[in-house]
Amino acid sequence: MKSNTELGKTLEVSGLWHAPGAVLVAISTFLSANAQVLRTPEPTAQAARSLALTDLNGLIVTGGKAETVEYQGRQAVRLTTQSKEDVFAFLKGIQIQDGTIEADVAMKVTTPPGVRMPGFIGIAFRARTDASHYELFYLRPGNSHSEDQAMRNHSVQYVAAPGFDWYKLRREWPWIYESYADVQPEKWTKVKIEGHGRTAKLYVNGSENPSLTVNGLKGEDLQGSVALWGYSGEEAYFSDLKVISAKAEAVINDGEASGTWEVKFASDYGSYEGSMNLHRDGSAVQGTWSGAFGQDQQISGTWHNGYVELTFNGTWPSEKPAPVTATLAGWIDGDTAKGRMKVEGRADGQWAALGKK
Repeated sequence: MKSNTELGKTLEVSGLWHAPGAVLVAISTFLSANAQVLRTPEPTAQAARSLALTDLNGLIVTGGKAETVEYQGRQAVRLTTQSKEDVFAFLKGIQIQDGTIEADVAMKVTTPPGVRMPGFIGIAFRARTDASHYELFYLRPGNSHSEDQAMRNHSVQYVAAPGFDWYKLRREWPWIYESYADVQPEKWTKVKIEGHGRTAKLYVNGSENPSLTVNGLKGEDLQGSVALWGYSGEEAYFSDLKVISAKAEAVINDGEASGTWEVKFASDYGSYEGSMNLHRDGSAVQGTWSGAFGQDQQISGTWHNGYVELTFNGTWPSEKPAPVTATLAGWIDGDTAKGRMKVEGRADGQWAALGKK
């Protein structure tokens, strides 16, 4: 691109530098000729990265062993582990924030008969290659056709490390981070993961509708590697992997909790509103709630990297008022915040807030 000095020389040579009307014409002509240079290109999605997984090139394996094998008529990578550790196979040179991951997966249980083992197989994303941080969707094919409906509802699950394993998520937020899907052991299943901002969706067997949607991903890393994932007592098979990066949504961590927040709670029982006045001291959050469920109710909770978990006691608004405990969890992004909220034994749903700091 020409500098301002070069532009001046161009106009002087044309004999127009001191002719105001002609200067505008010359500048217009110059800018038109250099429009492609001056225009900032729009960010575009990266080309798709496809791995047939017919060899081990491009994989970093931790916690177990990877082999190339033929399984049910196709070449695949098999993951196994003899320990109680999870086994990961990270993809070299692939980093993703937002985008799509597709693969065919299959799982064969090797646990001795008589021991309950529904199987585990999945794909991690936004992961660190030491397996200390990741988001993970996984399938449990042995649960899908159980006679127990509760077990059927554990067919596909989401967890995040560190700090959000299946036990914590299931006990604190029942049925939110797991669901039913029609999957079977020892059969190839097509899976697709779509991640955008703080939301991710898992699709199974080519369905247009997700089997599981997670609003408010728990992982603290917004970008990371992709990994194949397996568990002990089984053989996990992977084939035909594709990773497509998309333009990243504008979210950042470390959102500040302190301030006044106007909250709307859309639950399975109805809609409620209130305001929170919060103060953060390190990782500790204190404050008050006023609105539905009571006035000036004391709030306590935690903050980490912009993620908050808050609790307060109040009164259920009905003809027969009763004491209740409300819990909110979610991310703060600038002057907005959102996540999940529940009023124990009464209502569950999503909350969103606008900040006035």
